[in-house]
Amino acid sequence: MIHPVILCGGNGTRLWPRSRARKPKPFLPLVGATSLFEQTLARCGDRMLFAAPLVVTGADHLPHVE
Repeated sequence: MIHPVILCGGNGTRLWPRSRARKPKPFLPLVGATSLFEQTLARCGDRMLFAAPLVVTGADHLPHVE
């Protein structure tokens, strides 16, 4: 079984002005209607192959992850 670790967050400076400190790139819908974070979660959705992912993010971004 694969145990995914998803790293997301940041200061939101490299994709400015679209990305901000409060809503960095992983939480923006850049390709399609869902965010990069949501797309990553979907790729880890097969419970036969993947354990529940461990998401590493800052406290400021916790509302986007929950």
